[in-house]
Amino acid sequence: MRICIFGAASAHIDDIYIKKTEELAEMLARRGHSLVFGAGATGLMGAAARGFKKGGGHIRGVIPHFFREESVELIYEDCDEITYTETMSERKRVMEDGCDAFIITPGGIGTFEEFFEVLTLKQLGRHNKAIAIFNIENYYDEMEKFMQEVYKRKFINFKCYEMYSYFYDAGKLCDYLENYAPSETPWQKLKTGD
Repeated sequence: MRICIFGAASAHIDDIYIKKTEELAEMLARRGHSLVFGAGATGLMGAAARGFKKGGGHIRGVIPHFFREESVELIYEDCDEITYTETMSERKRVMEDGCDAFIITPGGIGTFEEFFEVLTLKQLGRHNKAIAIFNIENYYDEMEKFMQEVYKRKFINFKCYEMYSYFYDAGKLCDYLENYAPSETPWQKLKTGD
């Protein structure tokens, strides 16, 4: 399975996030999966790549040309395959189209955008892939509370709320991805709440 991992590029985050992401990635690789990611060498992007490398998994990086040309961030040099895109939007599209499932690790505004984009696309019936949030150190607890509030106020229905799952344990997250059964609920019902 080709797993797209979204997460922080920051090199200034606590080591626990790095360690847990690297362990998850190594576990996924040892279970026969491959990585699709944003090609960064630092933060949780770098941790995912190092973990997959350590586990013997295939790594595909996707990054816009201007990241290299303008030194926006360090690029992970040991990718088995790297795709350069013209824009950030194209980067996301290539990653989204080139994977079978999504993992969201802790991150900032870029990671939030990636999560909400794949969630919106799933709601609109553009894909029916698993979306797993790796909630390291309870990072996403407040977002989960917010999403419950959004549901409570009827801005989303319960089917939308069920389109992704939270995990604290790497093994359980891997099991979820490997046993994921796509919903047969038509996307129109996700929008109307019928």
